[in-house]
Amino acid sequence: MTVTVAKWTIDEYHRMIAAGILTDRRVELLKGEIVEMPPEGESHAYFSTEAAEYLIRLLGDRATVRSSKPITLPNNSEPEPDLAIVQRLGREYLEHHPYPENIFWLIEYSDSSLEKDLETKSKVYAEANILEYWVVNLKKRQLIVFRDPQDGEYGSKSTLTGGIVYPLAFPKVAVSVNSIVST
Repeated sequence: MTVTVAKWTIDEYHRMIAAGILTDRRVELLKGEIVEMPPEGESHAYFSTEAAEYLIRLLGDRATVRSSKPITLPNNSEPEPDLAIVQRLGREYLEHHPYPENIFWLIEYSDSSLEKDLETKSKVYAEANILEYWVVNLKKRQLIVFRDPQDGEYGSKSTLTGGIVYPLAFPKVAVSVNSIVST
């Protein structure tokens, strides 16, 4: 027997949200599939909040840091990354969530979702041509930096446990790895 998964468009997904079908469910749309998101543990909530505050101070008016808010991607995906560093478009976001061209980089904090974030989400983001994607492995206190999207995958992957990383969008901004993984 062949199992066929029902695929949803972004418009259908938005209609389900508007109709209240997905109320009180932590889900996101990945490549047309509605995927449950695990609940945030204490370390996940703490580190992502601290990192968001750090990046807001560090970036100032150069970008907006959105915490756990949707982004809209052309591959029938509307994930909710833990942190999305996006263009400051103000009220334009009343009309749409950030598109790939509005996104500087994304950060996911991972404990139980590490495999999904490293495998599935990295491909979703690379396919959408998100230039930079960071995954924080909470168990090992590591920052995994994905760059150079090509053919639906990232061509570059670096694992950092300390030091400084310079985001591609802001090459003169020094981001402390410790402030992202272990504030």
